[in-house]
Amino acid sequence: MLPALERERDVLAPTLAGHAGGPPIEGDVDHDVLADAVERVMDEAGFATADIAGNSLGGYVALQLAARGRARSVVALAPAGGWAERDASFHDVLASFETLRRMADAAAPHADTIASTPDGRRRAMELIVSNAAHIPADLVAHQIRGVAGCTELFRLVDYARREGWPLDPAAIGGPVRVVWGTADRVLPWPASAARFRDDWLPHADWVELDGVGHCPQLDVPLETAQLILGFTGR
Repeated sequence: MLPALERERDVLAPTLAGHAGGPPIEGDVDHDVLADAVERVMDEAGFATADIAGNSLGGYVALQLAARGRARSVVALAPAGGWAERDASFHDVLASFETLRRMADAAAPHADTIASTPDGRRRAMELIVSNAAHIPADLVAHQIRGVAGCTELFRLVDYARREGWPLDPAAIGGPVRVVWGTADRVLPWPASAARFRDDWLPHADWVELDGVGHCPQLDVPLETAQLILGFTGR
């Protein structure tokens, strides 16, 4: 998706702290640690504010940044933290992340071999996209290694179990678009969006992508880029 965005905008694409290629998390994990790290990158790059897009945990961090006044607009792709207040199914989702990380640890040394066949690519990506046929082998291998390289996954999951995903939606002043694939297997639509839709962001611009999985930027990259570009700069 990045080339399509970069043709139209100046793009800063930081990796979240504690994730593969991102900065380490120094000290304890808390509610602010990921957003703080993105703010530091924005400051270093000279971005006082920006149109911010993020997927999953990155979508939640994008909304945090908006509540801090750092976002002119937000496009959140299947953002985390949207379960209804009494919906405990997020515990199953968090447990699945731990299982996936352990599987990726075992698979990472064989990532190139797994990604070398159509069936290997399909099976490696089936949780996050509905169609992997167009995704290059090197990107699939990169995804496998990326999961294995998420050094802070277990600490982040432990924190989420205890504290959840607090957010101050009243502090979000700019426009928000929420994009969700109806075939999302990680954060199933619409249950995983209940609190966003009913309580926090009922007036956001909501876009459903029929048959698309958890990562629209991988599943339908050009359409997702247009959903971002068409919403930013308003």
